Amino acid sequence: MPRTCPDKLNVLLLGGGGREHAIGWKLRQSPRLGELWVESSANAGLKQIGQVCPESIDAKNLFHTQKWCDRQSIDMIVVGPEAPLVDGLAEKLASDHRVVFGPSMAAARLEGDKSYAKEVMRQGAVATADGKTFTDAEHARSHVTARDEPCVVKAAGLAAGKGVVVCNDATEAVAAIDMIMEDRTFGEAGNSIVIEERLEGQELSVLALVDGHTISVLDPAQDHKQVGEGDTGPNTGGMGAYCPTPLATREVMDLVHSEILVPTIDGLRRDGIVYRGVLYAGLMLTAAGPKVLEFNCRFGDPECQPLMMRFKGDLAHVLWATATGTLIDTSIEFDPRHACCVVVCSEGYPGPYPKGVPITGIEEAIETAGTDEQVEVFHAGTTIDEKGRLVTSGGRVLGVTAMAEDLQRAQELANRAASCIKFEGAFHRRDIGHRVMGPLSNLSGA
Repeated sequence: MPRTCPDKLNVLLLGGGGREHAIGWKLRQSPRLGELWVESSANAGLKQIGQVCPESIDAKNLFHTQKWCDRQSIDMIVVGPEAPLVDGLAEKLASDHRVVFGPSMAAARLEGDKSYAKEVMRQGAVATADGKTFTDAEHARSHVTARDEPCVVKAAGLAAGKGVVVCNDATEAVAAIDMIMEDRTFGEAGNSIVIEERLEGQELSVLALVDGHTISVLDPAQDHKQVGEGDTGPNTGGMGAYCPTPLATREVMDLVHSEILVPTIDGLRRDGIVYRGVLYAGLMLTAAGPKVLEFNCRFGDPECQPLMMRFKGDLAHVLWATATGTLIDTSIEFDPRHACCVVVCSEGYPGPYPKGVPITGIEEAIETAGTDEQVEVFHAGTTIDEKGRLVTSGGRVLGVTAMAEDLQRAQELANRAASCIKFEGAFHRRDIGHRVMGPLSNLSGA
């Protein structure tokens, strides 16, 4: 028998970044929310909307966390980041009286092991880039040198969205192999690598809620990974995103559902794996149709921010239904307006960056919204210092997210709001959405 959702849900939200602040912000609007708890490592924005859990959350030692959850009558744990899921936190914290939103360790392997994800896709005939896995750097170098063609080199493990290098030729590919496997830039994530053909086309982020059987596809978004305007420079964890995107036509979405999401979930089920949580498909829209670049087992960051801005309804109930296999009875709607998220970063990101830099202007940013518009500032890398000041603590500091009647206005508003936020060395991309707006892209408000 499926569990009945309580009238009031006490929720523990794990993770301390911009994605989690957006989730927590939306959870606060749920009529079913009882107490909201956040991690001690949460950013300053999260700590403003939730009580701080005194327990240190470690997937390898959860006895005290389990007991604390029992004492606080935690009904649902929402896991934001990928690493705890890959470590098996979901099944370790679930109990007869507590559900966890997030896939099991076996299911999360789709993100934690790119080689495994490739095998699942091959078995399900899911379209993806041709690729090969290497555990030996010399063999990998020989492979790319023999072909001397554009390719993509990926750390096979978790690398916080940064373990992907797009290469134009063998020289660049060899440098990427050395960086990942020899220099260990991404640590153990580079124990093995995947070398893929380089696909051409527009990228698309499709996120779906999956309860083991039902797949509910959310409004598609488009992320902007590279640090520089015009999609230049190294990959980052994400410089901004907008939602919805005109790239996601009905024909495209039908193909994504029937030829990518369904066979992937079915393939896992044949292996005895029930997937419950968010399934994120990072896609390339090629001339031959959509192909999978990667799977993630959680909400994307920064895609989550515009998604949560536009989400209509009771998020707490929807996450509960996903975790308990009752999603088929739940309706999900989105605001028809467009949302654009601009990430304000620390000087030097994605390389080394300073911390502890005072931040001002958030209130002014929120007040830039006009009638029938909305601006929210989601904290990502912030904390409160010993002087009580809001300061930076990460490379991606704030996700300034605007909602307006169309994408052009949402971009303009997000840029204007982001320009109100001041801290030394702050920068942001002003062209989020340019891939579909072209010359209409408004770069004002820098």
